Amino acid sequence: MQMTGRVLSLLLAPAVTSAGMQAFLVPNRGTPAAQPLLEVLSEVSQPQTQSREGAGSSSPLVLGSLSIGLAAAFMRRRTRRQSARSAVVLLARGGDDAPAPGAISATGDGALAFECETGNYHTFCPISCVSWLYQKIQDSFFLVVGTKTCGYFLQNAMGVMIFAEPRYAMAELEEGDISAQLNDYGELRRLCKRIKEDRNPSVIVWIGTCTTEIIKMDMEGIAPKLEAELGVPIVVARANGLDYAFTQGEDTVLAAMAARCPERPLLPAPSAEDSAGKPAHAPLVIFGSMPDMVAKQLDLELKRQGITVSGWMPSSKYEDLPEVGEETYVVGVNPFLSRTATTLMRRRKCKLINAPFPIGPDGTRAWIEAICEALGVVPHGLEEREQQAWDSVKDYLEILKDKTIFFMGDNLLEVSLARAMVAAGMTVLEVGIPYMDTRYQAGELALLTKTCKAKGKPLPRIVEKPDNFMQVQRIKELKPDLAITGMAHANPLEARGINTKWSVEFTFQHIHGFTNVRDLLELVTRPLRRNAGLPGEWQTFVKEGAPAKKEVLNA
Repeated sequence: MQMTGRVLSLLLAPAVTSAGMQAFLVPNRGTPAAQPLLEVLSEVSQPQTQSREGAGSSSPLVLGSLSIGLAAAFMRRRTRRQSARSAVVLLARGGDDAPAPGAISATGDGALAFECETGNYHTFCPISCVSWLYQKIQDSFFLVVGTKTCGYFLQNAMGVMIFAEPRYAMAELEEGDISAQLNDYGELRRLCKRIKEDRNPSVIVWIGTCTTEIIKMDMEGIAPKLEAELGVPIVVARANGLDYAFTQGEDTVLAAMAARCPERPLLPAPSAEDSAGKPAHAPLVIFGSMPDMVAKQLDLELKRQGITVSGWMPSSKYEDLPEVGEETYVVGVNPFLSRTATTLMRRRKCKLINAPFPIGPDGTRAWIEAICEALGVVPHGLEEREQQAWDSVKDYLEILKDKTIFFMGDNLLEVSLARAMVAAGMTVLEVGIPYMDTRYQAGELALLTKTCKAKGKPLPRIVEKPDNFMQVQRIKELKPDLAITGMAHANPLEARGINTKWSVEFTFQHIHGFTNVRDLLELVTRPLRRNAGLPGEWQTFVKEGAPAKKEVLNA
């Protein structure tokens, strides 16, 4: 233990002395994560100082790179968190003092502030994408390869009993599979052969899990052989929770399907006779799983602009996958589909339309305008269409006006939802997001900045992979009017008087397009309307003046 402590002191010495390290860690002495390092540094700070002053110093000590990286990252991360938190708290309290130099401030005339706290993914497992994809692709069958834990999650999360015979199944790995005593090809062949006999699907989608990643199961190597033997397409998607967050499971599936889309042939320029009845613009393909009703609404909005959609991915049937190629324009409808966009651009040579996403009236308008600009079509009537949508929810806008909102991060819709809430009159304090692809979401980030400046609202901090402990502390200090959070934190925050809304509800609710703005704001305002009618003594269930050691927020 002492040797580890001496090496930590040596590593951090160029940045600050041992006494300085102690002084820095004193404000964080109450946090459990700081105690072990603080105790080690306290034991060796004086001896290490003396050794540096002595004439003959011992040879340098070497420790594994993992411990070195952890020690350095620990100090950097704590510094960023403390300065960023102080700046945001100052802004929320309306203080006049300027934040300390180097602090991440939120101002209406600056740039968006990004931070990565390198926390864990506190999200739903990405294999939950099966719950909506198997319903969207009606001739498919999803086979999740994992352990009993994965099966329990699927059964509880989807609420589908086994007698309902859904179009998905669980291939449970047993001890013989994990220890390589059984042949993976033979086991998967037996299961897929039974699936073909019972259901005869047009495509079988294998969903990899954390266990298949750990044991290095060669699913991509097995699939082509088994596909040739059975005559059924097999798509492999690694939707494991080690690498992906909640909604990114869909991204891995669509990226795998994008590689199987038929190639669009390069045709010569059509003559006037050949172009009769055909769209006067390049082919357009929209990617992202949407309910058929919402997809139809977006189709109609584009038709009003004279734009015809060549295809959707995924489609209701696997055999209806759209043709893609060098002359095809593609655009996404959700911000968590960055891998699919990359596959379409790099492997299929498509042209990506970088646009905000059609969430909220302002986002839908910007989405359509970006498509029109890329295809050379002049948009018309979009401003009036957006205003009509806002006018239809004036009662909700009055509730949200000047309210504050805090996003903890779960489904990667946070930036789009934050932008829509700013347009509705709210102030966004922080946007937590599990994963942030700034290239794919460049249009959304630009619109967020533009909307904040137009509304006179401060720009929010965007925190990638947020540390939930630090977020709860910031919520305690900022006291937002509403927190969009995962189910694990909703009840504890409600008990402390913080209005909450489950982030998972935005994933399954119809929130895209002009016509669904009421459904979107219904979700946001529901906890505010509900708790506003409660008696004052029911606003919080935590006793005032309770000992700090018993508070969950400080545990």
